Amino acid sequence: MAEDPVSTDASWVDDTLFTGRPTDICLRLPEPVDKATLHRLVGAAQARLTEAGLRPGGAAALRLPPSLAYVVNLLATWRTGAQAILLDHRLTDHEVDKALRRLVPQVVVAPVRTGGGALRIFVDVTEGVTAYSDRPAGSPHAVIQLSSGSTGPSKVIGRTAADLVGEVHRYTRIDGVALPGERIVLLPSMVHVLGLVGGLLYGLHAGVELCPPERLSGDAILAAVAAQDSPATVLGVPFHIGLLASTVPSGPLPQLKRMTTGGELVPAAVARAFTDRYGVPLGNMYGMTEVGVIGTDLYGAHRPAIAPAPGIRVRESGGELWVSCPANPYVGLADPTRWADGWLHTRDAGTVDPGTGLVTVKGRLDSQVSVGGLKVDLTEVEATVAELPGVTAAVVVWDDGITAYVQTDGSLAEDTLDKLLAERLAGYKRPRTLHLLAQLPRTTTGKLVRATSALRDAAS
Repeated sequence: MAEDPVSTDASWVDDTLFTGRPTDICLRLPEPVDKATLHRLVGAAQARLTEAGLRPGGAAALRLPPSLAYVVNLLATWRTGAQAILLDHRLTDHEVDKALRRLVPQVVVAPVRTGGGALRIFVDVTEGVTAYSDRPAGSPHAVIQLSSGSTGPSKVIGRTAADLVGEVHRYTRIDGVALPGERIVLLPSMVHVLGLVGGLLYGLHAGVELCPPERLSGDAILAAVAAQDSPATVLGVPFHIGLLASTVPSGPLPQLKRMTTGGELVPAAVARAFTDRYGVPLGNMYGMTEVGVIGTDLYGAHRPAIAPAPGIRVRESGGELWVSCPANPYVGLADPTRWADGWLHTRDAGTVDPGTGLVTVKGRLDSQVSVGGLKVDLTEVEATVAELPGVTAAVVVWDDGITAYVQTDGSLAEDTLDKLLAERLAGYKRPRTLHLLAQLPRTTTGKLVRATSALRDAAS
């Protein structure tokens, strides 16, 4: 057997994540789970994984929904000195089989029984562990994640234990994050980087309780905020902002400290609706699976700009944002158009203010198109569409012309939409084709899908 490429030194798990007192509460599901209980459960899971064939330097594929079982098996995999391959539980069997054939873990952890209902944030899972191969992990990373796939096929991305520990410590230096003794009301999936590092790993390290709501509804999120007296930060994505902006609180919420969002750009109208309703800061995070958090504006003072996170350098080159990234994060052949010489090419359009260093993200680089020799920024068109009355979400792409896919609340007709756009956009900027849908397709992280083939399928 080849030499194990994964570092088998698992001390970082205890040194970074099992800090604090054994009696400290780290999770509320809604019953409290303290550090001692979590440590005991992780130890038992390590024994099960080892019995099934997981070895230091190997890999375990986790196909689990958000649950205590997911947290336990993730930490157990790392404490074994193995690599964790995170597979979103919403992937199809075909997608999972394809990933397993490519990544070849030693064991696969998947539900045997799941309870709690489709709208539960955390579910009750009984997991099973099955052997898959006897091969060591194919790369030296502690975690393997698949990109969201919002613009095309998912990329395989790896991060080392040092990367994860470095990002956890980066969070401790960001002004405005939840502090020890406070709570994070966790909404994004822990399979993806915001929920994984910004929620789970930072929370365990810093002594911040993770309190997912029982269900994915505005009322349940507010109930989770009100459940304890300690200050609470709601961590989510733009979809969750819209959910809360349309929810009327039943009473005062002095515990609500702020909401922090990552993922897509937040439409200005949605941000205003949230802050008008709750009167607390709406913080903004910009990050990527490849490097984690890149920049933040947790007080909403610079919207839409953000300040680079501690230790992160951002530069603009030819209208594209580049981010410092010491090693190639992609598993497989290196792509010099995405990473080279310590810089990750984000494929996001943006600017860096030379005086303040503030970064403004302007959307995908491929959103710049030419119509009759005139430049059009599809991000601008999309923002204009999204802010119209009756529109709940919008995606604007170039598909043999400017094409808008629009999710409405049912009150908007196509001719009305076209008329409203004619009042707001120059003729060469207006969508040539409009598609009104009851529901736009989204990725497993809640991002709007921008692949034209998927949008065409949804429209048909």
